[in-house]
Amino acid sequence: MKKISLKSSLLLLALGSSMFFACNNDQKTESNNDTVAVEEEVADDTAAATNQDKAEITLNGSDAMQFDKSEIKVAAGQTVVLTLHHTGKLPVESMGHNFVLLKQGTDVEDFATKAMAAKDNGYIPTDDSNIIAHTKLIGGGESDTITFTAPEKGTYDFLCSFPGHHAMMKGKFIVE
Repeated sequence: MKKISLKSSLLLLALGSSMFFACNNDQKTESNNDTVAVEEEVADDTAAATNQDKAEITLNGSDAMQFDKSEIKVAAGQTVVLTLHHTGKLPVESMGHNFVLLKQGTDVEDFATKAMAAKDNGYIPTDDSNIIAHTKLIGGGESDTITFTAPEKGTYDFLCSFPGHHAMMKGKFIVE
């Protein structure tokens, strides 16, 4: 068996001790990083919860009589800020668009027939209680923004009520 000098033993002990403390420091650093990551996740969740109070939606309508979304999802009771933007160039008289959100169970065809007779009111029937929210009628390059509270959970129809548009410009407004 080989003898190790006292000086060598002390050197080995010093190296071992420094490695032990270095490893412990790395573990502490990792633990601190984990704590920071958890705190950041909690902060992100809090921000997300705050943002859940409001849904900001942009819906585009084109000269080809199409919305760019056929489905919109929001949470019940959420404040909805919906901006309708007409991406086309045609004037409101020939290619006007609007967004109309209807109550559940509304007969879309019946509503569209009533809307055709409401030209003086932007194709929004004045006596129809089936409307939850609607924008004004806009032409190419124009926008309109409305704010409303999302209704109770369920699936609702939305459409453009300009004559003939509802067949192609429609979708589902899903409240979760």
